Amino acid sequence: MTQGKGSTTETLTVEDVQQLIMQACDPLPLDGKRVLVIIPDGTRTAPIPLIFRLLYEQVGRRVARLDYLIALGTHQLMTGEAMDRLVGVTAREREEHYPSVQIFNHYWAQPEMLKTIGVISHQEAERLTDGLLVDEVSITLNRLIFDYDQLIICGPVLPHEVAGFSGGTKYLFPGIAGPEIINFTHWLGALVTSMRTIGIKDTYFAWRWYSRVRIYMASTLDNALKPGARPLISLPG
Repeated sequence: MTQGKGSTTETLTVEDVQQLIMQACDPLPLDGKRVLVIIPDGTRTAPIPLIFRLLYEQVGRRVARLDYLIALGTHQLMTGEAMDRLVGVTAREREEHYPSVQIFNHYWAQPEMLKTIGVISHQEAERLTDGLLVDEVSITLNRLIFDYDQLIICGPVLPHEVAGFSGGTKYLFPGIAGPEIINFTHWLGALVTSMRTIGIKDTYFAWRWYSRVRIYMASTLDNALKPGARPLISLPG
């Protein structure tokens, strides 16, 4: 179900955002569950501090865990101080008001931190890219996500030169993915060129690819999570 509110002339108020989070989270069976929120790093513009605070107010006391995973892709790891700035709190405030909340970096280059959820064959890669690429690709993701009952993607939707638009699936691939799938999708975007990709809703090559690997993601999570859990919801920033 898609829920939202927007305007071409006005910005959302805190109350608006609070209401949207409530509408998204209230129907979810989150009591006693482990929730992981996937967020962008400091290179993206989004009201992460506001959502960090409101999401904790909304579900922080309902859930067993409420943690955050930064979708770094191959970006530089964030320090503890940088993480505090990202979510809009000081180290002291975080210790006093959010003592149980953990924030994790994504270690894309460490195999022990990744889990393979599927493989795109040579034949399928060729079909999906109309012959531009024919390499077999392992689909790997940060293994941390399999320790949680509910994943929430929270980040901005902006024009992007590789995927057409950021947001949604892109927070999984390349956000919390391993090197093979990251390199494959970025090389595919380079071959297609940004002129045929950026700001286009249905990109001919890249989005078709992202949609395919998301099927692996959904299938794997459905099998890994407990019955009744909803593996993914998205809260655009």
